[in-house]
Amino acid sequence: MNGMSLAIRDAGAPDGMGGTPPLVPWLRPGVVMHDPAFPVDELLAGFAAEIGRRGFSVKGFVQRNNDHGRGCASRIELLDVANGHVVGIDRAVASLQRILVGDADLVVVGRFAAFERAACALGGAMREGISAGLPVLTSVAAKCMGRWHGFAGCDGALLTPDPGSLWRWWGPDRLYRDLAQGVEDGEVRRIVIGPHWLLVQGDRGVGLAHLPRGAQHLLARLKAYRRAGLRGLAGLIGSWDPVERALAVAAIGADANRPDLAAAAGNGTDIYQGAAGRVVVVGGFPGLADRLPNAQVIETNPRPGELPAAAADCLLPGCAAAILTAASLVNRTLPHMLTLAAGARVALVGPATPLTPRLHVYGIETLSGFIVRDADGIARAIAAGARPKDFSAFGRFVHMRAPSTP
Repeated sequence: MNGMSLAIRDAGAPDGMGGTPPLVPWLRPGVVMHDPAFPVDELLAGFAAEIGRRGFSVKGFVQRNNDHGRGCASRIELLDVANGHVVGIDRAVASLQRILVGDADLVVVGRFAAFERAACALGGAMREGISAGLPVLTSVAAKCMGRWHGFAGCDGALLTPDPGSLWRWWGPDRLYRDLAQGVEDGEVRRIVIGPHWLLVQGDRGVGLAHLPRGAQHLLARLKAYRRAGLRGLAGLIGSWDPVERALAVAAIGADANRPDLAAAAGNGTDIYQGAAGRVVVVGGFPGLADRLPNAQVIETNPRPGELPAAAADCLLPGCAAAILTAASLVNRTLPHMLTLAAGARVALVGPATPLTPRLHVYGIETLSGFIVRDADGIARAIAAGARPKDFSAFGRFVHMRAPSTP
């Protein structure tokens, strides 16, 4: 996606770092089906505003004069979601023709019925934008669904009129860019690369990440990485190189996992002991047998009693709870697992977990991570080959839950 490449360059990443970021999956146009009396414009405007606050480019229009109870309003006033200006239908249609062939991260077309008379003009542009991967979100009153199908056939993902449905449509693959855009820029004070883990220390905290393989090729470029700044390193979350992704995850953690963060002690997984259904753990962690004795464990290299990675496709759908390790952020399996576990209670655990509420909307209820207290001590330990069981001497394991959970 061009937007992601620009974000990395704008963040100041040194030449030669990263490369073209992994593409996010194509999205079918999202179609919110609603009762005519439902205030769908407020729902779409609120979602668009939140996406915009997270640093994404959002364009399009919602209907301002909510004609509740009729669904297909005769007099149209439209609100530009990018700037809050009120415009007429003709001006909005002209703008949408340009927007739909542009590079916005989200295009809102408000109530589709309001644009029906311009469907022919928008049709080619809309199909071109959708085929190019442009996420388009619209809404249709149930009584007007025939008009949508007449325009688009059966294309479009039908969504229920609630924020959770919109976030599931938006998709967990976009959480990577979301995380990077949430990082406040600042100095990178230290990067330590050990045999198993790496560390990034910023102005406000320390972040950690497990190394998926050897990182010797990074050593000659440490000065360039430090000059990139914290936000520049976070932008490497789109790199094809898994070690650079680990560096980005640590940079994101250095911004989020601050010593003064309000978080509860422990990893927070005890609440899943009484889950009414299957509990699945992807990636083992110390003390698992004591905390979740009945969990089904999936590992890349399974030991007796554990299951291989391919079992995730069978066990995660329909599970009551899923415990995922933060290594899934680095190896990019997290979005797929969140999709498989949709509807389950999900925890992301491990010292590398970024403790940021940005992750909650993607279906993660509990974030369990590590806050460093002794930066010098853990830097020496990681350089010497320390593992998570050794980290407690240098900080505290904590967790935070989504606001709506107990």
